[in-house]
Amino acid sequence: MKQQTLNGQFSVKGKGLHTGLEIEAEFLPAPENHGYKFQRVDLPGEPVIDALAENVTDTSRGTTIARGDLRVSTIEHALAALYAAGVDNVLIKLNAPEMPILDGSAREYCEKIEAVGLLEQTVDKNYYVVKHKIEVRDAETGAHLTVLPDNDFSIDVMISYDSPVLANQFARLENMADFRKDIASSRTFVFVREIEPLLNANLIKGGDLDNAIVIYDREMTQEQLDHISDTMGCERKKIADFGYINNRPLEFENEPARHKLLDVMGDIALIGRPLKGRIIACRPGHKINTTFAKQVRKEIQRQELQAPVYNPGLEPLMDINEIRNHLPHRYPFLLVDKIIDRGDSFIVGVKNVTGNEPFFMGHFPQEPVMPGVLLVEAMAQTGGLLVLGTVDEPEKYSTYFMKIDNVKFRQKVVPGDTLIFHVSFMTPLRRGCAMMKGVAFVADKVVCECEFMAQIIKNK
Repeated sequence: MKQQTLNGQFSVKGKGLHTGLEIEAEFLPAPENHGYKFQRVDLPGEPVIDALAENVTDTSRGTTIARGDLRVSTIEHALAALYAAGVDNVLIKLNAPEMPILDGSAREYCEKIEAVGLLEQTVDKNYYVVKHKIEVRDAETGAHLTVLPDNDFSIDVMISYDSPVLANQFARLENMADFRKDIASSRTFVFVREIEPLLNANLIKGGDLDNAIVIYDREMTQEQLDHISDTMGCERKKIADFGYINNRPLEFENEPARHKLLDVMGDIALIGRPLKGRIIACRPGHKINTTFAKQVRKEIQRQELQAPVYNPGLEPLMDINEIRNHLPHRYPFLLVDKIIDRGDSFIVGVKNVTGNEPFFMGHFPQEPVMPGVLLVEAMAQTGGLLVLGTVDEPEKYSTYFMKIDNVKFRQKVVPGDTLIFHVSFMTPLRRGCAMMKGVAFVADKVVCECEFMAQIIKNK
């Protein structure tokens, strides 16, 4: 799948939940590999910050990213809507230190995104694929978040509170296409007993009975309730029974759990890549959500390219016979066994390394190690198949090395290893010349990487 941006721009206006300021946020299309960025147009120089987990500085009653004096908070609802819609690249300009709360949900963001539509770009989406169980726990709150391998993205959320009104609830999203109708309109929520401490912490200045679900579950005097209403600038209410006291009735019976799911998705967007995996969140909050996102970001920074998924049981895109029809190499120099994936700009090949390889006779008899130069050659052959895929009658062409740069060997390759090569174009193919980057993996570890230039020439 290709990356996507907005097909036009739109804006939303409303007050900030915590600052109470009147805010306008403008969403603009952005180029490929731009990601989500926020720009504070109210600050000198109009600085920009990436919406990435390593920039998270605060998770109290919302997710805040900051760098120096640049700060943007309550970003999770907008990011959830963008993430669910499949938007990869967008610039959000706003004139305040937080996003507008609107009605406490992601509904308006989803409606505006659908109205302008999406624009497909030319670069492939770069998924983060969960390959093994990941678990994050918060001993202080009892929250834990588990992520399991899956072919798609899904979330299960369970919440639990010591409350006669909101005890245990469960919500699930199996298909991202259902986000708008099943999740987006779920509003944030607060307990009446939490309001005064939050106000004392200089928060929720813009909160009211229209932009949050308000839950009354601890007995208070009418005088206390009137004081909270007056402080918030809300209409006084006489409350006799425990329950939900906001002006608009619940959208769903389990709306609080659905909103927690919305928050999880917005925080997961801070990974900076769409994720393939199943998330199971128990008593989640912004702290544990962003802790997981930070953990994944560290992995991405350590190894920019994730090892391709290889299932030996699946039919290859090209087997050895088809490879022979495209490449002139033969024993003992054909170093690609099959092609398992390819796109417009990348290709993935496989080489099974056995003890019968002829080069092990001399390299080295007592400690067989695959020569590094052959790892580079194997990636070049894989890249040759990528280049030949751009021409008609590829059997009439050959590819030749012109240059090799930035070669790095990180780990030795020995008999029994399965090499997976990921080769991609660094620049568009021009005049028969291609700049490519190759990375060789064994399991999830990079063993070799390099950049090279090749030329495609028609055979005489």
